[in-house]
Amino acid sequence: MSRVKSFDGVFEMPVPGRTVKPRKEGLTMIIDKGLGLSGTQDLLDSAADYIDFIKLTFGTSAFLDLDYTAEKVEMVKDSDIWICPGGTFLEVSVWQHAYPKYLKRCKELGFNAIEVSDGTIEIDMKTRADCIKRAVDMGFMVVSEVGKKDPDDKVATSKLHEEIAADLKNGAFKVIVEAREAGKGVGIYDKDGKPKDDEVEAIIKGVDDHTKLEWEAPIKNQQQFLILRFGSNVSLGNIPPEDILALEALRSGLRGDTLKKAWLANPKYKQ
Repeated sequence: MSRVKSFDGVFEMPVPGRTVKPRKEGLTMIIDKGLGLSGTQDLLDSAADYIDFIKLTFGTSAFLDLDYTAEKVEMVKDSDIWICPGGTFLEVSVWQHAYPKYLKRCKELGFNAIEVSDGTIEIDMKTRADCIKRAVDMGFMVVSEVGKKDPDDKVATSKLHEEIAADLKNGAFKVIVEAREAGKGVGIYDKDGKPKDDEVEAIIKGVDDHTKLEWEAPIKNQQQFLILRFGSNVSLGNIPPEDILALEALRSGLRGDTLKKAWLANPKYKQ
């Protein structure tokens, strides 16, 4: 298949500097609630260049045949994409004292990444650190997640700062800021899904390198807010598969919301 894109050589991207794979910044994580093999292949054929990570979210992959999951995982890895089960599996395995068996099964299935989270249950800092280190030692790329899924279980910002620093020190590649798949009433978003500036600023104030954060942003207005705040190479997660190209257009200034800012900065277009 040709790697030349449809409009290469016609115009430059209005927002320059977008990173390319393999990326360390500007990652996009897809939330996969149950795509079949054909749907997964269609997604990869059209958008693999813009996907860095696929999370088989919640406990969905528990209901797939072992061979089916292994085939899907291999398909994704062939496109140079990290893939992991949802953090819910980790929480269940820690709760049931089955974490070593969980990692072993993930390795057998071919997963190349693990998510460490405590969005629902309580996991102490030592256990959390051990989970990250053990997964790293087994060769997994680790992302961790901070924050709670229940809006009533709000975590103090100082605690988030502590967890972020510890997770990165213990080997996490990125730390995800929780927002769930709906992106409403949790973390940095209000009940309508609108980003709360003060929450965002409070989080990054206590983080040495905000590029180590990945913000869950399943809704377009959230993606726009974070791109305008941090630039096109902000790492974003929980992106629905059908929105991956629309997000890349937003990052690159090929949607009105980010094109206008690029135009205002250079109305006569001087290269």
